[in-house]
Amino acid sequence: MGAGMNKFTPEDIVHLAVEACPSGMIMIDAGGKIVLVNAEAERLFGYGREELYGKSIDLLVPSAIRSGHARHREEFLVRPEARRMGVGRDLYGVRKDGTQIPVEIGLNPIQTANGSMILSAITDITERKLAEERFRLVVEACPSGMIMTDASGKIVLVNAEAERLFGYAREELYGKSIDILVPSAVRAGHAKHRDGFLTQPEARRMGVGRDLYGVRKNGTQIPIEIGLNPIRTNDGLMILSAITDIAERKRATQALAARTEELQRSNADLEQFAYVASHDLQEPLRMVSSYTELLAEHYKDTLDETSEKYIRYAVDGAKRMQRLVKDLLAYSRVDAQGKSLAPVSSEGVVRHVLEGLRGAIEESHAAVEFGTLPLVHADRVQLAQVFQNLIGNALKFHGESPPSIRIGASRKDGKWLFHVQDNGIGIEREYSERVFQMFQRLHERSRYQGSGIGLAIAKKIVERHGGRIWFESEPCNGTTFYFTIPATEDVSP
Repeated sequence: MGAGMNKFTPEDIVHLAVEACPSGMIMIDAGGKIVLVNAEAERLFGYGREELYGKSIDLLVPSAIRSGHARHREEFLVRPEARRMGVGRDLYGVRKDGTQIPVEIGLNPIQTANGSMILSAITDITERKLAEERFRLVVEACPSGMIMTDASGKIVLVNAEAERLFGYAREELYGKSIDILVPSAVRAGHAKHRDGFLTQPEARRMGVGRDLYGVRKNGTQIPIEIGLNPIRTNDGLMILSAITDIAERKRATQALAARTEELQRSNADLEQFAYVASHDLQEPLRMVSSYTELLAEHYKDTLDETSEKYIRYAVDGAKRMQRLVKDLLAYSRVDAQGKSLAPVSSEGVVRHVLEGLRGAIEESHAAVEFGTLPLVHADRVQLAQVFQNLIGNALKFHGESPPSIRIGASRKDGKWLFHVQDNGIGIEREYSERVFQMFQRLHERSRYQGSGIGLAIAKKIVERHGGRIWFESEPCNGTTFYFTIPATEDVSP
């Protein structure tokens, strides 16, 4: 290889290197005449090199700046040192067809036997300009305020939303410190946070979970969230901040919190009222019922049929009112007197409920089936109330055939899904919400007893446990009630 290299003179080697360079290479003499052109310069400007040799370099310079070009060349020759042109400002070259192309130029002084020369390495930055323009358009159209700062905190980019957000025109912000938008109370530490970000430049969010504010031109402060993004440029590392005004969100959050507090207070008051009212009503109702029955017994030989009927109505009404008051009391106690959730055997709860319903099961000749049921975190007494209501309804609302009830559970999506299935009279789909409301009855009282509050209690209990309850049914083809309880790993009794 060494022998082959000896065939080339140093001038040949330089010529080959210049010709193969991926940048356009043009050399001019002190008078600005072109003396060297490589293949990439031909492609870049659309001229053959023979068309350029001996011509003034001004041929490739836009007419608007040609008058000052000779002065810049002379200044370079007075202080000949390598430098770059077009970095940070727009610089264009003119092609043979008259179109202009954005370029960057590296100038290098060359000393030859014929005097000082200037070698220009010219790079077409059209694609970079297009990318920058796309970036600018994206930033400008962004719904968040976009502000870019350099390493010292000076603002170099502002979009339209940032103008609207802070009330400044972008010209008022360019070159200013970002601290102009930072509350005075935290400005002292802001430079330290910026330096920390530059030391470990990575995308991060600010203002999430804590209060962060920006200062508008009129001095008012606005709550914000900021996404910080490091951007590497020819001028060094920049920080691009995406700023979101969260004033509306904070107002909505505060309003929701106030509303929630109001509802909690209202619910507590209602529960207390329901408890007190239902508790205090029981004794007068018991007295009405007892004394009416005593009157009927005492005057049974003197009362006519109409009077006896009226007394029966009064006793029946008082007893139904007692049941309603008792159920209302149970409903009000779901939250007020609910016990802490603990590991509970749902299978043990079902067995206990069925034992309590043995009389009704035997009377209706019902068949009840259930498999292995899981351990759950629950209030044992309240879980029993849910099963008592669902199984009790299945025993009550049956057709001509004896009740057939199946109870089971399966794990799905991190929850235990329980079901109580029957072959009863079914429920119309239009009542899917109504059946869980208080005192809602779908049938005549003379046919099916009850206050219409059992499912409302079951719903409230299930929701207290973090689950939900619903049913699927077809009239005359039975009903399946479902309810969920969140599953907890490693539940042990």
